[in-house]
Amino acid sequence: MCNLIWRISLAPFMDLSQLETFLAVAEERGFSRAAVRLRRTQPAVSHAIRKLEEEIGEPLFERTSREGTLTAAGELLRTYAERLLRLRGEASTALEELRSLERGRLTILANEYTCLWLLPVLDAFRRVSPHIGVTVQRSLASRIPDQLLERAAEFGILSFRPDSDRLHAIAVYTDSVALIVDPGHPLARHRQVSIRDLGAQNFVAHIVSSPLRQRVIETFARHQTPLNMGVELPSLEAIKRFVALGNGVALVPGLTVQPELERGELVQVQVPELKIARRLWLVHRAHASLSHAGLAFLGVVRTFATDRGHPFAYHPERTHSPSRSDVSRSPRSSVDTANRHRRA
Repeated sequence: MCNLIWRISLAPFMDLSQLETFLAVAEERGFSRAAVRLRRTQPAVSHAIRKLEEEIGEPLFERTSREGTLTAAGELLRTYAERLLRLRGEASTALEELRSLERGRLTILANEYTCLWLLPVLDAFRRVSPHIGVTVQRSLASRIPDQLLERAAEFGILSFRPDSDRLHAIAVYTDSVALIVDPGHPLARHRQVSIRDLGAQNFVAHIVSSPLRQRVIETFARHQTPLNMGVELPSLEAIKRFVALGNGVALVPGLTVQPELERGELVQVQVPELKIARRLWLVHRAHASLSHAGLAFLGVVRTFATDRGHPFAYHPERTHSPSRSDVSRSPRSSVDTANRHRRA
């Protein structure tokens, strides 16, 4: 028996169509009936079986029987043939389910900030494609472009436009910078202040450098106003809670602070000089074939933007050569960023 299995395993040209013909003869108990079932001629069926036997090196049917009686080799092969054809059917079903979004998986890279844009969009996606598994991996924004090129995920969400022409970016949200203070802070009594009024304030900042942080530093320098970052914390959530306890002020993305403003836990003060609009970008590999789940996700993002309107959007960016301003705003362009990443 072991020698028989070894011989079968060495058959290099055995394919599923041969096995299908073999099973038809075995199940119909005759070559003529198998030919009718397969819509082939009896000589064609006999030739297929003879070729299969030559490749295996063993007879599969008793030649003295008219009822297609299997030999020991035939009985053994039948078991494996049934399993293989069953697997083919399962694979075909799985692929069809993939196309019809009955299964599949979507992996997205985001950070603490950009994940907040994703939540309502993901809610809409799950309503129309509940069988698609979704994994959102947290990553530093500066690492996401490289991770996408390394195929670690299908999509990434960034607060800056990547420089690489190997990545395709879609503008999906327009955000602004919010100066926040606790309700008991003296600035909370003012709807608007000048940037020069902030020179004596103690700022709570994020410990990881970002394009926004660099722009804020440049803006304060341009207005010759000190920027005192006395406390640095590792998350936006920690920054908001620390400010709400009465510890200084902070500049955060507007998207991140909406619930606290609505509940009255924090107050936003307008600063005309710090009206910094920033876009969020949904990014994927430029020349990659997106999965069925990925294409469905893009469709939901487009529909969501149409239904909600501003600040949500769906504006695919044309391929461009990176400008100086793009490069200067990229996290990779700052020495301070490299130092921050070592610390993080």
